[in-house]
Order: sequence, then C-alpha cells, then structure tokens
Amino acid sequence: MMKNKNILVFILLCVFSTVTYAKKGKVEKEISDREYWAQMAYKIAAPVLSNMSKGELKKNMQVEISPTWDGRSKDVTYMECFGRLMSGIAPWLSLPDDDTEEGKMRKQLREWALKSYAHAVDPDSPDYLLWRNEGQPLVDAAYIASSFLRAKEQLWEPLDEVTKQRYIKEFQLLRRIDPPYTNWLLFSAMIESFLMEADAQYDLFRIHTAVRKAEEWYVGDGWYSDGETFAFDYYNSYVIQPMFVQVMQTVNDHKVILHDRSLEMQKKTEDLAKKRMQRFGMILERFISPEASFPVFGRSMTYRLGVFQPLSMLCWKEMLPKELPEGQVRNALTCVMKRLFSVDGNFNEKGFLQLGFAGHQTELADWYSNNGSMYITSEVFLPLGLSANHSFWTSASQDWTAKKAWSGREFSKDHAIHY
Repeated sequence: MMKNKNILVFILLCVFSTVTYAKKGKVEKEISDREYWAQMAYKIAAPVLSNMSKGELKKNMQVEISPTWDGRSKDVTYMECFGRLMSGIAPWLSLPDDDTEEGKMRKQLREWALKSYAHAVDPDSPDYLLWRNEGQPLVDAAYIASSFLRAKEQLWEPLDEVTKQRYIKEFQLLRRIDPPYTNWLLFSAMIESFLMEADAQYDLFRIHTAVRKAEEWYVGDGWYSDGETFAFDYYNSYVIQPMFVQVMQTVNDHKVILHDRSLEMQKKTEDLAKKRMQRFGMILERFISPEASFPVFGRSMTYRLGVFQPLSMLCWKEMLPKELPEGQVRNALTCVMKRLFSVDGNFNEKGFLQLGFAGHQTELADWYSNNGSMYITSEVFLPLGLSANHSFWTSASQDWTAKKAWSGREFSKDHAIHY
C-alpha cells in the first residue's frame, strides 16, 4: 500500500512540475520544417561568411585535413568551403527581403556573401583564394560559378565591375588545368557556362566535351558512370546529375549550338537529363529508411547531406515526379537532417564543420578531403529558394516510401526506366 502511495505522489509531482514549467513559458515552441531548415542553413553559413566578409576566414577557420592527405596546399580548404556553401544557399539568398526572423538571417548572409565574393578574388585581401595553384581550384570554382547561375540577380549583378572582371579572369585562367575524363569535365563545363551567362569569352569545346562524355556514361535506370568504369557511390548526387542539367539549361537558354547538333537535339538532351534525374531522385527517396537514415557507401561519404542534391534540386525547380508528393519529400529530408545534425561532433568550437559523416569521424575522410570539403552538405538546402508560402512548405506532411512500406501500409510500386 505504501509503495503504491509513493508512486502516486511521484506521478503528481511530475505532472505539477510539467504544468509549472509550461506556465513559466519555458516549454520550447515547436518550429516548422522551414524554420528548422533556415536555422540550420544559417548555423552552417554564418561562421564562414561573417569571417570572410571581413577578410578573416583564413585567420579564424581551423583547417582539418584527412589523415591520408595527399600533400597539396592546405589553402584549397578555403575555396572548397566558400564555393560549396554558396552553391547550396544561393537560391535561398535570391528571395526578396522581409521582416521575418528568417528574412533577417537571409539578408545578413547575403550582405556578408557579397563582401566575401569580393575578398575571394582580390589579390590584396588576406582571403584571396587559391586560384592559381593546384588542380583542385577547378572543382570549387565550378561551385562558385553554380552559385552565380543560381542567383545571378542577387549575387553576381550587385558586384562591382572590378570584382566581376577579376572573376572572369580567374575563371578563364583555370583552363590551365586539363581535367581527367571523369566528373571533372563537368566542372570545366560549369565554369564555361557561367562565362557564357556573363557575356564573357567562353570555350565551347570544353562544354561540348563534358556533354558528350556524360551522355556516353549513362548506364541506365537514372545512373551515370563517373568515367568509363562504374562505381557505386554518390557522385551522381555531388556532381554529375545537377551539373549536367545546369550546363544544358544554360546552353539552351542562350541558344548556343554545340558541335554536330541542333537546338532541337539539345533540348531533347536537356529533357532526357531531367527525366533521368527524376528517376534518380526517386531512388534517393527510397534510400531513406523508416528511421530516417540512408545507406553509407562509396567514397566521399563525409559530404553528408550533399547526397540529396538532385532530390533537393527537383524540389526547388518544381520538377518532382508525380510519385513523390512535396509533403512526403519535405518530411523525409527534414527527418534525415534532424537525425544527422543531432549527433554531437559535426561542428567544432568555432562553429565550422568537421570531418565526419554523423559527428566527428576523421578516419572516414578520403585523401583529398578537408573540412572545407564538408560544406557540400549545403546543397540539401536548395528548396529554401522556394517562398515560405509555396506548397512544398505548406502541404501536409506525409510519411516517405520506406516508412509506409515497413509499417504495412500501401506504397507506390517501383519500376526501372529505359530511356
């Protein structure tokens, strides 16, 4: 009897404490998916841009390299960090200003970003990036070019003329690098595509070579090989799918004809690339387990949520296939994001990303990886480029495919594509 009485007293105390806690207004307010995304994007971006806007990124960012680092200059870290970050958040920064908390964060990041762009190409700035040494700058210059293409009006056009000409010169000087016949061809094509967009001199042959090889590398059912030999990894996500589509869109928007083609043929190539990316997006969504994890395989797994760039791009460009409702994809990506970033160790004491997948796992880093490389995870934030009242954000939340399947509910069947 006494034991039961003690249990009852304990329960009443718990209830009383909970009610009192709520009355004092200390119960955390549940935030929307968009608020969570915006806060996480700001958390990742702010340490980089707040420092670089003052020319202090190199001064204050702790560089962390792979235990198997290949010996190249560690200064590649800063361009990797800046380029990959800006490519992912550019659509978000393209939205108009407003007085919301999100709007204030967005405006601050844009102001910092514009100053950071100037430092990146100013030879007299402490944060002048490593443009003219090593081969790696070709990669991350492509992500900078991607950011300009994704938010030209907000991130390119406001730059002063001196800064614009410096970018054009640095981009053109990267032709010193002869890319291997891998996804690197698309980095060259991205840079030349932006030069086309900027009405500067561009190398059409570099674009055509990348397009032709990407077409040859298609192996079926939404997958491309990275070069002649297929590898089961996520480079379709990190580079091949999104950059192939971006390049084709730019070329076709400018009605520039590649060698041995017609504009009609090129439009078919673009449409086909989009359909294949839709299929790949469906595969990525099905990779998400009922517990909001996803398969860890292949190289560069420390790129974290960069895995979902094609799916995020489909959301942003309003190209999701009919099999993927917006509320379903948003819920899936939100849950994965929360699961991954809830793990301790993703960030260091100054707020910069660290080597690892879920947390701080230095041994996972490949020989070419540094903590600047990790900022490709920002590519998951592309849907923030949709307004807050867009149906992607306002539609009812739905369980994703694997969660439905493993709970005994109806879910859509899956079939390969043959184009």
